[in-house]
Amino acid sequence: MDEWRTDPAFAMCRALADGARLSSFVGGPFDVRAVVAGIRPQAKDGFLLGEVPWEHFPRGNHVREAVHLLRTSDSPGRTGTGVVSGLCANDMRAAAVLAVPFLIRIAADTRHRHRAEALAEVSCPARACYFGVASRDQLLLHRAETYDNLYDGYGVEVTGYPAGWSIAAARAAVTADIAVLRPLLDDPDPAVRIRAAYVLATAADPERGVRAAFRSRLAAEQDPIVRAALVLATAESTRAHPHSATTEWIGERWRDRTQAPEVRLAAAIGWLCLTDEPAPDDLRAAVDDLATDERAHAMNALPWMAAADGSDETGLRHCVRKMLYPEQPDPMGDDPWAPRC
Repeated sequence: MDEWRTDPAFAMCRALADGARLSSFVGGPFDVRAVVAGIRPQAKDGFLLGEVPWEHFPRGNHVREAVHLLRTSDSPGRTGTGVVSGLCANDMRAAAVLAVPFLIRIAADTRHRHRAEALAEVSCPARACYFGVASRDQLLLHRAETYDNLYDGYGVEVTGYPAGWSIAAARAAVTADIAVLRPLLDDPDPAVRIRAAYVLATAADPERGVRAAFRSRLAAEQDPIVRAALVLATAESTRAHPHSATTEWIGERWRDRTQAPEVRLAAAIGWLCLTDEPAPDDLRAAVDDLATDERAHAMNALPWMAAADGSDETGLRHCVRKMLYPEQPDPMGDDPWAPRC
């Protein structure tokens, strides 16, 4: 499908390829960061989709239709789900970002039958190059800086659009709606609580209470998998926005034998990603003891682990091997040509 070549943003991408400076387009009609920031609160709350210039970005009208369908559909059939995640999987995030504020409001509507699916879509534009990633230096990593060139930590999308702009816009949209998302950490559905933590971990401003919300919910949470999600979300937020006291707190979680095994495993992985220290012997012993096959499969309910899995091993097993035993080869069944981002 080459229709994206006719959308207005393609002229910008072509100009960039011809040597134009990225800074010359900052804040303009094709800067998705500026476009998302300019969506009025009333348009978000009222689903005034006509106020958003979807047509400026590749597959934008397709995304608008999906948002409309998801909001209005009562059937389990064509609901509009999967469009945003599908575009992100194809490395086309710019238009998908425009859906984020609306998907958040669908997820917050306790009467909506597809709210969990909407929430799962929200996090997709805010992350890139993370499928199959399980190493200490890459897992939970946000390449937060964008520069005046096309080769920041994220490079360009398949259309030539600056990927860092899309990701920054998505995280800004999440940050703007922290107050809408935070109550979902207390939702009756554990899947919603997990996905809410996964989304909030991408917020660009943890000082607005995100990390405190994770820890507050952890104090009340009984489900061990959700507790593990809250720990990983805290670690991800802390990797993007370092906070030594939180890193120390996470280290205490894997050492605490009163914690659920899932929590200790999540804390061990989080701590390894937050420090450059060699893995202590007691951490290795704890992980080796706790990371059973049954637990590894159960923890694939965590989106971090689901994204980290390989074709022949669970996400937890992949993380353990890459972080603690990097000298071990990939499983024979692992596909080296599988897409990783």
